[in-house]
Amino acid sequence: MASSWDASNDPGSQSDESYHFERFHIEPIYDSFVCPLTKQVMRDPVTLENGQTFEREAIEKWFKECKESGRKPVCPLTLKELRSTELNPSIALRNTIEEWTARNEAAQLDMAQRSLNIGSPENETLQALRYVQHICQRGQSNKRVVRNAGLIPMIVDMLKSSSRKVRSRALETLRTVVEEDDENKEILAEGDIVRTIVKFLSHELSKEREEAVSLLYELSKSETLCEKIGSINGAILILVGMTSSKSEDLSTVEKADKTLENLEKCENNVRQMAENGRLQALLNQLLEGPPEIKLSMAGYLGELALNNDVKVLVARTVGSSLIDIMKSGNLQSREAALKALNQISSCESSAKVLIEAGILSPLVKDLFAVGPNPLPMRLKEVSATILANLVYSGVDFDSIPVGPDHQTLVSEDIVHNLLHLISNTGPAIECKLLQVLVGLTSSQTTVPSVVAAIKSSGATISLVQFIEAPQKDLRVASIKLLQNLSPHMDQELADALRGSVGQLGSLIKVISESVGITEEQAAAVGLLADLPERDLGLTRQMLDEGAFQLVISRVISIRQGEIRGNRFVTPFHEGLVKILARVTYALTDEPGAIAFCRENSLAALFIELLQSNGLDNIQMVSARALENLSQESKNLTTLPEVSSPGLCASIFPCLSKQPVITGLCKVHRGICSLRETFCLLEGQAVSKLVALLDHANVNVVEAALAALCTVLDDGVDIGQGVMVLCDAEGIKPILDVLLEKRSDNLRRRAVWAVERLLRTEDIAYEVSGDQNVSTALVDAFQHGDYRTRQIAERALKHVDKIPNFSGIFPNMG
Repeated sequence: MASSWDASNDPGSQSDESYHFERFHIEPIYDSFVCPLTKQVMRDPVTLENGQTFEREAIEKWFKECKESGRKPVCPLTLKELRSTELNPSIALRNTIEEWTARNEAAQLDMAQRSLNIGSPENETLQALRYVQHICQRGQSNKRVVRNAGLIPMIVDMLKSSSRKVRSRALETLRTVVEEDDENKEILAEGDIVRTIVKFLSHELSKEREEAVSLLYELSKSETLCEKIGSINGAILILVGMTSSKSEDLSTVEKADKTLENLEKCENNVRQMAENGRLQALLNQLLEGPPEIKLSMAGYLGELALNNDVKVLVARTVGSSLIDIMKSGNLQSREAALKALNQISSCESSAKVLIEAGILSPLVKDLFAVGPNPLPMRLKEVSATILANLVYSGVDFDSIPVGPDHQTLVSEDIVHNLLHLISNTGPAIECKLLQVLVGLTSSQTTVPSVVAAIKSSGATISLVQFIEAPQKDLRVASIKLLQNLSPHMDQELADALRGSVGQLGSLIKVISESVGITEEQAAAVGLLADLPERDLGLTRQMLDEGAFQLVISRVISIRQGEIRGNRFVTPFHEGLVKILARVTYALTDEPGAIAFCRENSLAALFIELLQSNGLDNIQMVSARALENLSQESKNLTTLPEVSSPGLCASIFPCLSKQPVITGLCKVHRGICSLRETFCLLEGQAVSKLVALLDHANVNVVEAALAALCTVLDDGVDIGQGVMVLCDAEGIKPILDVLLEKRSDNLRRRAVWAVERLLRTEDIAYEVSGDQNVSTALVDAFQHGDYRTRQIAERALKHVDKIPNFSGIFPNMG
């Protein structure tokens, strides 16, 4: 075989290979078979008037060149002029050549059959494969010959060869064999042949991968094989990956893309493509396909997991069509459309696209529809879920009409309908509708309208009752809603919680769960933190139920690092501190509050929390709590007992001198401690509060200054308080606060503090020379409120900027 076929002759082009096979024959070749012009065996021999025979195509080309060059037609062999260019078919010669060719091809096919086995040398196998390609390229009828000779299964077996060259050539040969031949393609559809071809797609060698893609492209032109290819696990995934690959050859990428286009003929393939990120086919069928296909594609779209970018693409492409189906389709179609819309609405950008496409009005109509043929409750749940997705899009719902009378989603009657549905449906839809209200109350533009509607409906108690729901999702949604409402209706919620049975305890129980920090716990803490801190009844109830003790333990756990690494830690921590601070607002009226603060060293904890750098709210709330505690110090300070003078002292006055008592608080003039009287001096808190006067957050500065002002307040030794601030280097920071004029409240507080400082002559003398301070006091005197102007006037008198007439007119009121 090797001597018959020169395997060393490995031409680079297909035409060279064709020439090679034309030149080799089993039977001897006759000169009369060969065209004098092409030097190849003739297929359609024709004879001229002089008896010379040529290949028809070649002699016609010769005559054309003669005509174009302006020469008379001549015989290519004799170069004698011809009177006629008429061509006479040489039928007998053609028949003889065809018989000769058939005998040769039969012999060569026989040789190829013997070479197409795993045991044959590589060069013989390659030569046999080349020959099969050659004869198939010569004529479509030869493909039938190859099929009848049983060569196709033998070529398939070559895909198992250990030779890369053989495998690659076998793939290429199969492509040639099946081109435009459905019967040959059907043979490849049998058994695991397609699976074997698909495996080559994952080969590292690009040549085999390229040939496999080309073969699959050819096979994909058959609808039967489309289904077969799609059924191979991973086939579509790999092809989709190849179309987006930047490392593949451009022609390979193009073939992979065209293969996928052919595979779109099968519905299951379209689904697989969508699942693997190639959605266009599914979207096209949803837009243009027959009703049953539209229904199927919409249903499948609702099952897909899509990333946000894809959701936006889908919303823009088919959003309007899905909304139309939702509005006017039969129940089955509406269900499929709703599920698809549910899937693509869960992203802010895609939700905006759907809102622009007009989804709100039919959605609200479906939710509230009653009477004949209403939407089943399971689909109302899907509608509610979509609406819950949409309200988080950041759109101004106050301006989008959703009802026949131009109502909006936050119109009173629409919110009343939502509240009515919440009270009269099952937990699943209740949860979604509560989430709708959560979304609407998360926006500053829409929350006032929702709050007004809830108040007018009297639904507060009903909403509070959901705190005890056994379903976690429902409970979380209700707590988040109440948290959003609490800044706007805090007293109403406090009244409802105080008067209800179990709801407050349920919130406390949620906080107590030791499972890290959940969204539910963060919302529960946020809700309790926003309730009015001066509601004494609620504070007493929380004391009785052990809420504050629990809060302390959770704060300490966070401080000690036992709870960390959760996105809810910061709001949870801030809320806990704010809840704990409410105890300090009840010190005057609730003896149990003082006892609690003492037992749990609350003043020391708040002083520690002052140093929570980066947590502005915690620092602010802690400073306010210390202000409350410090204001109580003057009432809690124990005054020393002085014994009454005896008889001798009354007779001899020299013996009546009072004993000197040491260890008294300079400011409170009694026996103080941080634990028992909450004294800031004893807790060394003054310097820490002074440090916060330079804080970037004006609210923290205001709270720190308010706490410092308690050592200058009525009922304490103001002069000693000033000295304490001097020792803590707090005078200049307080004056700086006045000069900065960062807010009206802060200026009001700073003017009060500065007036107290200026009562000390040394400070007044020093400040009188500071024009900036004088200017700030004058500004407060001119532009402050009535109380601030009064205090600024007194301060200006201390520095002699305003005459003091009290000594001149001592008896004037």
